[in-house]
Amino acid sequence: MANYTASIEKLMECLIKLPGVGRRSAERMVAHILGATKAEVQDLAAALARVKENVRSCKICNNLSEEDACKICQDLRRQNEIVCVVEKPSDVTAIEKAGNFHGVYHVLLGSISPLEGRGPSDLKIDGLILRIKQGNIKEIIIATDADTEGETTAIYLTQLLKPLGVHLSRIGLGLPMGSNLEYADATTLSKSLESRRTI
Repeated sequence: MANYTASIEKLMECLIKLPGVGRRSAERMVAHILGATKAEVQDLAAALARVKENVRSCKICNNLSEEDACKICQDLRRQNEIVCVVEKPSDVTAIEKAGNFHGVYHVLLGSISPLEGRGPSDLKIDGLILRIKQGNIKEIIIATDADTEGETTAIYLTQLLKPLGVHLSRIGLGLPMGSNLEYADATTLSKSLESRRTI
């Protein structure tokens, strides 16, 4: 085992807590940080602090934002009558990369997972219902992940939203079962949106 200083070990412990980072990756990151200039390290530290301080959830759709409303909700060119419901902000980014969806979003900030103790009350569903009742929303596209939790969430949303009289659809072909939206390529996501089906 390498003989690292206490401060290096502490930094590696922090880095290992990040998703996808193991000890070897943490060691490489620390080596890079040690080789960087003091100004570069200060920029990194300041950027981390700024993100934690400034980024919050959009008050309309729960996407990441530095203002009350995110850039997508503020964009007057978007089709506000079509709402794509996703589990997490990274799903918004994935769909936006596909480049062919011009509606708006609603981010649930999770999915229903009884095994992990997450139920409907843990999701941001009330805001979606309020948007449907207040606005002139014509279609809800349910774009939750194609895994067990995503399908459970989609079924729950279908049962909850159908009585509200809004057209419901579910993203279709292109996403294999058990996959996550954030890992799908742009072509696959584009096809999934085009082939959505009525629920």
